[in-house]
Amino acid sequence: NNRIMAAHNELGRWGEIKAAEYLQQKGYVILHRDWKYKRRDLDIVAFKDDTCVIVEVKTRADAYIMAPEMAVDRQKVRSIMVAANAYIKLYRIDKDIRFDIISIVGSNENDISINHIEDAFLPIPY
Repeated sequence: NNRIMAAHNELGRWGEIKAAEYLQQKGYVILHRDWKYKRRDLDIVAFKDDTCVIVEVKTRADAYIMAPEMAVDRQKVRSIMVAANAYIKLYRIDKDIRFDIISIVGSNENDISINHIEDAFLPIPY
């Protein structure tokens, strides 16, 4: 259903905006949002404390089914690694790299919870 997909994409975009605002308030410098490499993408790439932080954002209207961060499976991690590797080479990043997940539950300003999981996963060979 296209309408459901459009709503899902809008919620995802809203979640990414909220995640970026949250990171900026915590002193992160956002380098890129929705950076694309072939068919893969990195939701947010940011810098803080001399570390390049690659952030996967997961947004759900509610967490009844499962916590949003549970949706980051091995295949998704592998996809992030491929894109991260391309990003690091392209921009010649010579810093520590960390992979975080920001899980957002809610659908509007009045009803939102943000869970920032640092070092959410380690690089895996792909």
